[in-house]
Amino acid sequence: MPSQPQPFRDLNGFFRETFGCRVHKIALDAGLSCPNRDGTLSHGGCAYCNARGSGTGAAAAGLSIAQQAARAKTYLARRFKAKKFIAYFQSYTNTHAPLETLARLWNEALAGPDVVGISIGTRPDCVPDPVLDLLAKTAAGRMAWLELGLQSANDATLSRINRGHTAACWTDAASRAQSRGLLVCAHVILGLPGENRQDMRRTAEFVAASGVEGVKIHLLYVVRGTEMERMHQAGEFQCLEQEEYADAVCDFLERLPQKTVIQRLTGDPHPSELVAPAWCQDKAGALAAIRARLAEKNTWQGKRYPGESRPPGDF
Repeated sequence: MPSQPQPFRDLNGFFRETFGCRVHKIALDAGLSCPNRDGTLSHGGCAYCNARGSGTGAAAAGLSIAQQAARAKTYLARRFKAKKFIAYFQSYTNTHAPLETLARLWNEALAGPDVVGISIGTRPDCVPDPVLDLLAKTAAGRMAWLELGLQSANDATLSRINRGHTAACWTDAASRAQSRGLLVCAHVILGLPGENRQDMRRTAEFVAASGVEGVKIHLLYVVRGTEMERMHQAGEFQCLEQEEYADAVCDFLERLPQKTVIQRLTGDPHPSELVAPAWCQDKAGALAAIRARLAEKNTWQGKRYPGESRPPGDF
């Protein structure tokens, strides 16, 4: 029996198209900081981010990039039969360091023929031209992603969550990165305080108009030790319910061009830190709810994007 068409272009499929085999991203912790925490911009950080900054703690434990990569490769090869890897600098702001430091970290991560690319998570206000030039040079001949946190296209929302930059800043950074041949992935958060469905749709349209190659969609969840926890306890906003989130993701996907790679559909909170919503601890259930909602609505990525109203045979 033929498989059902995929309703969106997922990352695994993109990697298989490109490399012809199973490819996995390796999450690496460089031990860097963030300008929104170290005083360069602010000391408070983004309202949803605690002191871990999505970090693994590997750098604090004294593990080098090479050691982290070796451990991850062994596990991923055994668990998923992965043959090739993308080095992913995930924690905090991975361009917030001197060029010599960045060059050392990135070259160490790219060592080995089984590492076919690199992905750098950072902020749009931390990618001056020399950093982009360095990334393009270091990754020459291999896949290079720049993952830029946008979160929302609404400047009022960005101010409310203490992001410290504007949507225009993000557009400028994405454009400069793409001009150097780097692939850009936008990070967005659905369910931010003060935003409604229309605001989230506008963010989708903003991202689509930018022409970036990838998107990561995150649920707003509340973790301990954040300003968002205070806001939640004060009743200043409510987290989305699972059905609401599934609907919001459908809205978002419908407005993206079909060529955009969907790298993520929800987040992965540390269970010991999660305040709300409880349902997001079940990632498999959340993903199933999104797929079920896409099927119920008979919709797909690009359905509301100009010129792409018909579903593809597959992504």
